[in-house]
Amino acid sequence: SPKKVGDDIAKATGDWKGLRITVKLTIQNRQAQIEVVPSASALIIKALKEPPRDRKKQKNIKHSGSVSFDEIVNIARQMRHRSLARELSGTIKEILGTAQSVGCSIDGRHPHDIIDDINNGVIECPAV
Repeated sequence: SPKKVGDDIAKATGDWKGLRITVKLTIQNRQAQIEVVPSASALIIKALKEPPRDRKKQKNIKHSGSVSFDEIVNIARQMRHRSLARELSGTIKEILGTAQSVGCSIDGRHPHDIIDDINNGVIECPAV
């Protein structure tokens, strides 16, 4: 029933309160299975560990916090299967680009400076 599906989605997305998130519905023999598919920006905002905010009251929230580079690498590993990059370093750069558009910094630095450092070989990216 539609109500049960709605309740299941609400239960599955409980710890993503206040964030936009994609939910994958797999329906088989009229039985709905719900899977949360977090986007890169949702994972970054969650890594900022900000208190949940009401989107209806505050529009276009700017996220000014800072995320560690290790957390970016972890997010890149989670997103690896959806990435278009050939290597993990490329996926890390994709996540850093998303961090830039979310508006947060990495270890207190601008995300694009870190992308430049990766391109110049200043920062080593893990291979896997």
